[in-house]
Amino acid sequence: MRRTLRMRRAALVFTAIGALALTGCSGDSGKDKPADDAGKSEDPASSVNLPKLDGEKISVAAVWTGPEQANFTKVLDEFEKRTGATVTFVPAQDPIVNFLGTKIAGGQPPDVAMLPQVGAIQQAVAKKWAKPVGNEARAQLGQNYAQVWQDLGAVDGTQYGVYFKAANKSLVWYNAKAFENAGASEPKTWKDFLTTAETVSASGVTPVSVGGADGWTLTDWFENVYLSQAGPEKYDQLAKHEIKWTDPSVKDALTTLAELFGKPSLISGGADGALQTEFPVSVTQTFTGGDQPKGAMVFEGDFVSINIAQTEAKIGTDAKVFPFPAVGADSPVVTGGDAAVALKDSKGAQALLTWLASTDAAKIWAEAGGFVSPNKALDAAAYPNDVQRKIAEALIDAGDDVRFDMSDQAPQSFGGTPGKGEWKTLQDFLKNPKDIAGTQAELESDAAKAFTS
Repeated sequence: MRRTLRMRRAALVFTAIGALALTGCSGDSGKDKPADDAGKSEDPASSVNLPKLDGEKISVAAVWTGPEQANFTKVLDEFEKRTGATVTFVPAQDPIVNFLGTKIAGGQPPDVAMLPQVGAIQQAVAKKWAKPVGNEARAQLGQNYAQVWQDLGAVDGTQYGVYFKAANKSLVWYNAKAFENAGASEPKTWKDFLTTAETVSASGVTPVSVGGADGWTLTDWFENVYLSQAGPEKYDQLAKHEIKWTDPSVKDALTTLAELFGKPSLISGGADGALQTEFPVSVTQTFTGGDQPKGAMVFEGDFVSINIAQTEAKIGTDAKVFPFPAVGADSPVVTGGDAAVALKDSKGAQALLTWLASTDAAKIWAEAGGFVSPNKALDAAAYPNDVQRKIAEALIDAGDDVRFDMSDQAPQSFGGTPGKGEWKTLQDFLKNPKDIAGTQAELESDAAKAFTS
């Protein structure tokens, strides 16, 4: 696919906030006919009709913890209020497919699971765990979602997933005071980014905070560099393993990334420190310590705002943001997301999917912050600040040209398992960024096994 207006739109959106520094899938067998409106919500202000589920118990499994779990619980609480059902949140562990496998083997599957990878949806379908999305949830998807988000939740033309939470994963957040003291400005290109990092370093503050203990953050670094440098067509090919990880384009991206990873002085704690730093800490240490934080910048998605909220920093003043710098002609726009999948063919599970596809459900978490919805019908005014609002608008403006997180499209054994596959190999690369050929060989070996198993 040629480079699209998606990237230019994103650039325009972020320019606008510079002052702040910031086909429906088929699969309709006709089995699930829409029920009539008897017993449904009559609230005229509601964007969705839900059945009465008095006394019904529904369980939802997700890997969310802390503020994310708390905000999702608010969404579930409103569903309970409208339907009379009782919903229980089931804390899951990564990789969630393994967690669900244990639950299912024990005869206790949750009604619904929030799956954070496209590959996980495909696995759930292959294992015959997932139940197709019913007519009413599909109707909500059809009116509220761009086709790309419907397609991402489908397997072989049948809709299985409802994407509730999305992420703009092409952002760099920075400590405004540290930048001001260093005389640094927001970079637009990778070259400028490295120069800015050196400028901040010269002021006495380590420029970049990396949460390397969580391998997924490193896949996001790679994907943004690769998308911008190699372009969308190559990105799609590598995501499907249509080209090998030994391809020269991968070498180029790793070489570019090594320009940062190969300079320990630019990374908080050096490589060893970064590999011991979990993602939440990589954020909070950037926005604590006044003008002497442990790191002046941290790369990650819009969900960084959740962790910033755990500090005293204010988004738009103390904490600002710029698009991931362009390595090639354009800045990249990588997205991710969590999809609700029904594991039980029950009225309650289908009603919850319908709810999560609605504007009303998205509005609850949007107002709480730390959230971007792929729901194009959601009024952007629901977001709590201009920075979050513009980030969300950039994602919606991308429309059907969104590029989904590459590792989340891969089989989970390669792209989504701690201590294995891409996560582990990129952690090794962070430790030894000179071994580009070895890194490529290891990535290809693991990918080849995963994509053929």
